[in-house]
Amino acid sequence: MAEEYPELNAAVSLIRDLEPEQRPREKAIRHGLDSLSDSELMAIIFATGIRGKGVVDLCREILDDNRGHLSRLARMSVKDICRRYKGIGPAKALTLLAALKLGERTVADALSASDEPLNTPAAAYRYMAPRLVGLPHEEFWAVYLNQAARVISERRIGQGGVAGTFVDVRLVVKGALEELASAILLFHNHPSGNIRPSTQDETLTRKIRDAAALFDIRVNDHIIIAPGTYFSFHDEGRL
Repeated sequence: MAEEYPELNAAVSLIRDLEPEQRPREKAIRHGLDSLSDSELMAIIFATGIRGKGVVDLCREILDDNRGHLSRLARMSVKDICRRYKGIGPAKALTLLAALKLGERTVADALSASDEPLNTPAAAYRYMAPRLVGLPHEEFWAVYLNQAARVISERRIGQGGVAGTFVDVRLVVKGALEELASAILLFHNHPSGNIRPSTQDETLTRKIRDAAALFDIRVNDHIIIAPGTYFSFHDEGRL
């Protein structure tokens, strides 16, 4: 979501030139981090601006260029950021991407720590979306569950290009046997945003389901993930 930026005089570009209540660090200490806009949070991460441009203005312009979507920044590489935004070096770009990645992992960890049973497609999507949404390439994951549908572990089985990834059915089932899992959830992302399964997706799902069934292990669902949405094989009657 695009944020609403505080109205600042265009001539004011340096942190020291801002009124004390407008300085991100002082504002955060006084009112908490929730009081800061995205650009102000980025300003704290960057700490300094570039020649001729203060850090708050710099961060606001970067967000404007991405229509306020931090997720677009998170998909960039260090080289992408340095090339796109003149004056930003590898250290600043890496610091920003590290902060965004830590935020993603915090969301995933909070869901994992809650020990929520993954007994619905929506719960499964919430669990895995932070790992897969926004990736520029496809990844395929298996999440192994106990009898109560709680997570034992998860494993990345394959990583590929923008249009597909190789998945070894034996590795999926091997992981379930090693973890003594009762069920498996399958996940992969579609970077294109199109969540409809391909013929290859359908075939792979059946192969894993049939192989796991030989050991009395259920495949509860295969979920295709895209930003803000998902496709559930279970909900669509494809299992």
